Amino acid sequence: MLLHRIEEVREQVSAWKKEGLTVGLVPTMGALHAGHLSLIKKAKEACDKVVVSDFVNPIQFGPSEDFDKYPRTLDADMELCNKEGVDIVFAPSANEMYGEGQKLSNDNLTYVCPPFFYVNTLCGKTRTGHFDGVCTVVLKLFNIVQPDYAFFGQKDAQQVIIIKKMVKDLNVPIKIVQCPIIREESGLALSSRNKYLSEEGKKDALVLSKILNNIKSCYEKGITDVEALKETAYNFLTEKHNMEYLEIVDKDTLENKTNADDNSIALIACRVENVRLIDNIYLK
Repeated sequence: MLLHRIEEVREQVSAWKKEGLTVGLVPTMGALHAGHLSLIKKAKEACDKVVVSDFVNPIQFGPSEDFDKYPRTLDADMELCNKEGVDIVFAPSANEMYGEGQKLSNDNLTYVCPPFFYVNTLCGKTRTGHFDGVCTVVLKLFNIVQPDYAFFGQKDAQQVIIIKKMVKDLNVPIKIVQCPIIREESGLALSSRNKYLSEEGKKDALVLSKILNNIKSCYEKGITDVEALKETAYNFLTEKHNMEYLEIVDKDTLENKTNADDNSIALIACRVENVRLIDNIYLK
């Protein structure tokens, strides 16, 4: 069923809880693809009932980012969710989520701000306030749905690490389930932003997974020096690639590594055709 109001969701979930049913939440910004469907499948396997949120969250976009043109495909999303047996698709308006006429800034709205150490790195360095917006909307969804489990994709690795930190620090009684990256046959990580790429751009975007796979291969051959591993990226980059960052950090704490180990993750952000893409890989 498609619901737009917070109270409608709460009433339905409350009825399920009275029956002793477990509830899984899959938070999304819509424009669903096979990566999202993999999260829904995991939720269906683990839970009696599944809620998918479909909401393009304005407060996680910066002033020069793609909020206005971000793909909104609710009808197609509903069709996919119905095929997967989703019980509720929650598609609120910004007014429903944040209040009628509310100014969406932290001058007027209560925000959830994760630790500076976790956000002053990787995507957070160039997307100021992004993770404040993410944590705010995710905690609101947790409070609205009150799920037993919430399912997130590994592609947004920094986001998952930060949400796990938030849940732990704020004693939120929800189990966070991290699910693997889903890729196209070519190796390109699935993303709603892939829709912005031309066919040639998609080929150029394969550089992200090539760089990461090569770093993992080099690590498996015994190279652990992080700078040496990062240097291998330049063999793959051309004038078509604008790399924002390539880092190797601890997969649980985001701490920088001098020497990679089995608890390391390599993460990359790169613009192709001015589309910002991210990807990552565990070294073990």
